[in-house]
Amino acid sequence: MSQASEARTSALDAIGDRAGADAGLSAELFAIADALEANPAVRKALADPGQPAEARTGLAHQLFDGKVSTEAVDVLAEASGLRLSGGLALLAAIERQGVRAELRFADQAGTLADVEDELFRFGRLVQSDNTLREAIGGRTVPLTHRQELVRGLLDGKAKESTVRLAQRAVQARERTFDNTLTGYVTLAALQRRRTVATVTVAKALDAEQIERLGAALGRQVGRPVAIQLVVDPEVVGGVRVALGDEVIEGTVSGRLEQARRELTD
Repeated sequence: MSQASEARTSALDAIGDRAGADAGLSAELFAIADALEANPAVRKALADPGQPAEARTGLAHQLFDGKVSTEAVDVLAEASGLRLSGGLALLAAIERQGVRAELRFADQAGTLADVEDELFRFGRLVQSDNTLREAIGGRTVPLTHRQELVRGLLDGKAKESTVRLAQRAVQARERTFDNTLTGYVTLAALQRRRTVATVTVAKALDAEQIERLGAALGRQVGRPVAIQLVVDPEVVGGVRVALGDEVIEGTVSGRLEQARRELTD
């Protein structure tokens, strides 16, 4: 992401933060995103760089005032006023603010850490089960049916914010359900001012080991780290850490595989 894009994202995040922490706001922003997805001409007009920012924000108010809350319209208007790369970028920006509103709601309720962990665990569960992954991600099944499946799997077992976000992720804005859910986990960690580190080990770590590892990784990246632990018996030993696109390979199996590649290259 370019510096200009980061600046626009940060500016819109600040607007979203001022809008408050309300699950109702999240639902309204998701409804706006759905409306933009269904109406390409509308999202194109709201993001048209050939029109003054004032005209685009005015159109946002004209279209949505009285239909959703003032806070939701303000977020859309501010996003429309930014110089985004097009209608799809506007749609993604509103979707992001809907997710962040739900996460702020969870944060205010004191459940954000649980929601982050539950989303991660559910993503791993779906990813590891081909039948379940197809049932949730298969586009031949109506969206509402797949969302009902997700609610049935999580209802009573996870926080309500987790259920709502997992259901939303079924729409797969980031190409697949897995990718979309991973994006939600990253946003949850950012809301807690942490970086997500996916740690793969052969055997589970205890709380003290996780704390020490988190502290060590935090010193390395210069900010607190939220550890998501994956136990994989096929890992011979050591630890594999994924921090965004960076992978720190410390497993025996990983070193053996690296040696094999070097010998065959």
